[in-house]
Amino acid sequence: MTWTEISSEAELTALLGEPTAAALGKERSALADVDRAWLAASPFCVVATADAAGNLDVSPKGDPAGLLAHVVDDTTIAIAERPGNRRADGYRNILSNPHVGLSFLIPGRGDTLRINGRARLVSDAPFFDAMVVKGHRPLLAVVVEIDTVFFHCAKAFLRSQLWDPETWDPDGVVPRRAVISHRMEKKDKSVAELDAYYGESYLKGLYG
Repeated sequence: MTWTEISSEAELTALLGEPTAAALGKERSALADVDRAWLAASPFCVVATADAAGNLDVSPKGDPAGLLAHVVDDTTIAIAERPGNRRADGYRNILSNPHVGLSFLIPGRGDTLRINGRARLVSDAPFFDAMVVKGHRPLLAVVVEIDTVFFHCAKAFLRSQLWDPETWDPDGVVPRRAVISHRMEKKDKSVAELDAYYGESYLKGLYG
């Protein structure tokens, strides 16, 4: 099979064309009121990190709207750590390379808010009191100093029909979580045991 590879910026520009002035100029270095409103309404984001060697990680983060992103000031936000599997891949990356990229989503909206910046890990700060969920104060937060912030257009969501319930089939081709876990991760557990684990007890352990 023959592939035609793009190996230079000149080739890429020749294929895609030049970005518009609006696309180039939409980046900002500080949060506007509309950015703050978006962060307050967003319950979900993804955080991209890379280690010193360029190995990548993209991690989802979720909390109730209004509690996901804490705005410290016009150029600083914080994302709380919540209980998970303790791999901490993204956090380990931040320790060796502070550059991060975040995309914040609002359910039903096609546009997204993107923030690029430099992160550090903080184990305590006065603003942790504002990040308490269901009585649980975070043990850790990722504090991001904003380099650029801008809104991304809705085309990817429109193409994917992500928010269209008529396209949803969560139990279709892909097996449910318990079956995947049994096949790929926890072969010593039965599917019934894993169904029980991913049921009510799983929901009860979201914050501690």
